[in-house]
Amino acid sequence: MFAADRDLIVLEPNLFRDVSWVGQTLVAGTGSITSTALVMTSQTQGFDVAGVDAGNVVVVNGVAYEVVSRITGSVLSVSVPRGDASDMPVAPLPTTSTQVSVVTFAPQIVQVHRQVLRMLGIDPDDPEATLSEGSVTNPGALRRLEALGAMHLVLAAASGPAGPESPLALRAEMYAARFSEERRRVSARIDLDGDGVADATRRLNIVQFVRG
Repeated sequence: MFAADRDLIVLEPNLFRDVSWVGQTLVAGTGSITSTALVMTSQTQGFDVAGVDAGNVVVVNGVAYEVVSRITGSVLSVSVPRGDASDMPVAPLPTTSTQVSVVTFAPQIVQVHRQVLRMLGIDPDDPEATLSEGSVTNPGALRRLEALGAMHLVLAAASGPAGPESPLALRAEMYAARFSEERRRVSARIDLDGDGVADATRRLNIVQFVRG
């Protein structure tokens, strides 16, 4: 994927707190933060077992932080949300014996990722295709596009019980519009022959989001 959960909190810092029920809870428990280390004292399963690592988001006492790295099955390096994943980690405020959960919106990101690949003429379901996700040599250029599309899907799902005129539904439509704008702006560089060098530049075709 080009985007990760941490790219969503850059857009909506409270997303993982407000609509966590739309996502999947990977780990829940109790832990404490000292500097950039989150140490769990109890948890439903280990971070290693759950596959929690860099790019995930952890909610500590209602505040979302990005996971910088997994140190052990019970310890994460975390940071206040950064503008870019390459920036230096920023230590959260210390906490002690606090409620912790790791929620992911990976299914929504995957759905948008597959749409983006198809808009580029790459079929993710064709095992014999000569082009794949790895053929895109500038994946960072598509990160924001995927994040915007995932935001639309998450908020559209969350708005279902409240109806099409609810604040969540209106925010979902706003992200759909931003996705369309970003789609028109970005382009992907494609390595057509597998030599690691881009041979073509492709713009993205039109995609229509449909509320589920």
